[in-house]
Amino acid sequence: MAGRRRWSTEEILDAAAKLLRTSSAESFSVRKLAAVLGTDSSSLYRHFRSKTELLRAVADRILLAAMDDYRPEGDWKQRITALALRVREAFGRQPQLAAVWGRYASGGTGSRLVMEEVLQALRASGLPDEEIPARYHRIAVLLAALIASEAGVSTITAEEHEQGMELFRVAVLGADPERFPALAHFARDVRPLGTDRRAAFDEILAAQLAHIDAAVRPSQTAGSEVPPHDVTLK
Repeated sequence: MAGRRRWSTEEILDAAAKLLRTSSAESFSVRKLAAVLGTDSSSLYRHFRSKTELLRAVADRILLAAMDDYRPEGDWKQRITALALRVREAFGRQPQLAAVWGRYASGGTGSRLVMEEVLQALRASGLPDEEIPARYHRIAVLLAALIASEAGVSTITAEEHEQGMELFRVAVLGADPERFPALAHFARDVRPLGTDRRAAFDEILAAQLAHIDAAVRPSQTAGSEVPPHDVTLK
């Protein structure tokens, strides 16, 4: 009698990504994945020590795809913006996996490539080296939150969307002006969370980068400009 097939790490990740497209990270389990592959959980634990490690590896593949053929172009703000849009687009094609990335993060090659490019771009901005890690962290948290949030909205059904819109209309347009005077005043102009998210993403990221730019400019004006580091991905 032939033994069970041995699955490679890449084949396991392919199957996990496919399973996650139709289920959430919370309902995903190594046991379910093993059933899809026709094997037992113990064989998968030879490749990944835990569900969390497996999910991180799946998310990292999305980052690898986002960095495929990437070449830095433009100034430091253009580089970070272009990178952010690539990551957003990559997770937009598999929104269920964006929630995985936002929750579990990643420490694989894809993650390191993204980190390297953002850090290089920040060095090119003229920021002092001691300020760069904190600035990087803020950008990373911002991108993960925005992309995971947008993915959550994009995965709801048409029925769920309509129900949400109705609840929004009732909550906002029906607000008691005495108790919620500001809400009542702006009720007809306030937009639901899922509206025009691309523009919101661009504006929030641009504001963060402008904040960094403003921190760099005073030292440049005072004649103490830190020469941008000449660093690019090879």
